[in-house]
Amino acid sequence: MAISLTTRKRLHTQGFAEVSDNDLASVEPWLRFTPALCGLIVAAGTLMAEPWVFFALAPIAAAGAVFPVHPFDLAYNYGLRRLTGTPPLPSNGRPRRFACGVASVWILAIGISFAVGAPAAGYLLGALMAAVATLVATTHICIPSMVYRAAFRRAATRPA
Repeated sequence: MAISLTTRKRLHTQGFAEVSDNDLASVEPWLRFTPALCGLIVAAGTLMAEPWVFFALAPIAAAGAVFPVHPFDLAYNYGLRRLTGTPPLPSNGRPRRFACGVASVWILAIGISFAVGAPAAGYLLGALMAAVATLVATTHICIPSMVYRAAFRRAATRPA
């Protein structure tokens, strides 16, 4: 199984530079799992305008920023992959963890917007967050990882 140069570049931007092409090719579809799940939860919470959804999701995203393995990646590694027969996901590098940190603050802002009676802000922030997560899940283009790379070029080249 091969991985395209475009996909490789996009995953490198997210911090998977130290993972071989063969290893990346075997898990590439499953690297979409965490952003897809996050995007679905954000979209559902936004449609329901329920602050508790975001207050529950924000610490999960924050854990993805602090630890090299996102909690949703753990759900894949210790559950779903056993059903699919695929290898575990690699650890997340600094750019992807930075993206999780951005997401945790953004998700918290959505929850606060709904909680304080500012639904227009909540809907706008929620729709934008769901769109960014969908972009990562469908194309591997991660805007926060790109921002990290631009802001911290030197640090982005070192392993996590």
